[in-house]
Amino acid sequence: MAPVLPQSPQPLHVRWLGSVVYADALGLQQGLQRGSRNHLLLLEHPPTYTMGVRALPENLLVDVEAAGATLVKAKRGGDVTYHGPGQLVGYPILTVPGKRGGGMADTKAYVTGIQDLLTEALAQLGVPDAQCRPGHAGVWLDVDGPRMRKIAAIGVHIDRGRSMHGLALNVDRRVDEGFARIVPCGISDASVTSLEAEGCVASMQEVVRIISTLAIERWGIGNGDVAELAWRVAPTDLSLFSREGWNPESGRMLSRLSEAGVVTGQSVSISARKPDWMRVKANMGPEYRDLKKTMRSLELVTVCEEAGCPNIFECWSSGTATFMVLGERCTRACGFCLVDTRKPLEPQADEPDRVALAVSQMRLKYAVITMVARDDLPDGGAAHVAATIAAVRALNPATDIEVLVSDHQGVDADLQTLFAAQPDVFNHNIETVLRLQRAVRPSASYARSLSVLARAKQAGLKTKSGIIVGMGETIDELRQTLVDLRSVGVDIVTIGQYLRPTERHLPVDRWVTPVEFDDLRAYGQSLGFAHVESSPLTRSSYHAQEGAAAASAP
Repeated sequence: MAPVLPQSPQPLHVRWLGSVVYADALGLQQGLQRGSRNHLLLLEHPPTYTMGVRALPENLLVDVEAAGATLVKAKRGGDVTYHGPGQLVGYPILTVPGKRGGGMADTKAYVTGIQDLLTEALAQLGVPDAQCRPGHAGVWLDVDGPRMRKIAAIGVHIDRGRSMHGLALNVDRRVDEGFARIVPCGISDASVTSLEAEGCVASMQEVVRIISTLAIERWGIGNGDVAELAWRVAPTDLSLFSREGWNPESGRMLSRLSEAGVVTGQSVSISARKPDWMRVKANMGPEYRDLKKTMRSLELVTVCEEAGCPNIFECWSSGTATFMVLGERCTRACGFCLVDTRKPLEPQADEPDRVALAVSQMRLKYAVITMVARDDLPDGGAAHVAATIAAVRALNPATDIEVLVSDHQGVDADLQTLFAAQPDVFNHNIETVLRLQRAVRPSASYARSLSVLARAKQAGLKTKSGIIVGMGETIDELRQTLVDLRSVGVDIVTIGQYLRPTERHLPVDRWVTPVEFDDLRAYGQSLGFAHVESSPLTRSSYHAQEGAAAASAP
């Protein structure tokens, strides 16, 4: 059958994201929809009930909260449906052609194209009799027989020629209980089924790869790329990783790296001599000493010191620093980070004023405020960061302010607190490529980080993100990550070499060469970033003022 988007010049970027909270997926969809690139997001949701714009309340037969699920009113067609583990959800974010090549998007042809893709995928999986049911979206079995049942749902929304929402294919029986608590899509004369119930024993991984291939053929006209979160496998024997004094948590880090396909036995020894381009000369001149004295007198913490930044001498000697608020203890244990992970202390109420005073004494034109993750606080520390922005701005009205924040677990109210504080640059680091997320930062997620950045962009802020390299990723994966960041509107990106802080942290897979950093900068610039800071010693706040200026240029 002819592809749905025959005139599309854009490749299709397919991303398997694993389990994603509905709100994070929605924010990511909205960010991608505002762009022009074509994506297909493939994922599972935790137990979630969604109600379309025409949904009837009586079709929801359960107390959602008591069932341990989430209820969402979605801006899509259709009635009530269920999403949960064992169901593959696909969100195509595409430019949909108009009718006869012009005018409004041809929604009917687009939905038919999704149905055709699903029926072809089901045929490859051994379910050849799937078909459409006249007057009803989705894919059905035994339409004219006594056991009519639905195996896949479709609900789309198209705005200004760009699509979002999409399809849900039931893969295994785990979805049965969720659907038993609703009248699925408001249809009472048919049941819901799954691949497993139909005798098809297919893994989620197999289904994802069939859908990915067919989608690239149909929506990318054979042109596209696929990136996947590492698939979970049987736990590795942690005793295999007992060398070098690794504790059990370190063993789990290595196990997750191995799961993601990184050969840890070939990594760079922590005692190995660094390449010439990675060695930094200490320069503890008077400017450095004065700044250190100011920080200590005001009892402030800098990420420059806590994270062992290699640029500390250069930045401090030029009178710039990154303030770290909310203490020096983080509630997360990322595999690359040196920051303390003991139980955090209570935030200090006067810290915003002390940061503002330090900015004043240093006469900074540009201040960077970062934070440890504080998942222990009701708002994740958002109000404290916002108060710091306000205090710095009140005492230093000519100073531009950048914030580098955690994902705040995707909680929109907390993020809106930060957005309302109007930092001049909103920075949140994605850190690594999709495949390595579980190994590098197991308490975060690729989809959530993109969603946070997309929501910040929607709030009208200049956005920034950073990637650390040399942990087992490929250059192609770094390019895919740059595409994803730019597709949600990120303005500034930083790319730097990972340095292993201690033997208890993830190993360095390789030293990325200066030429490769130059190539990544050029590729990022070709995607339309306002500024790409890419070099072996680059860190999130390195040349931050120059990046902000480039993003502000007309």
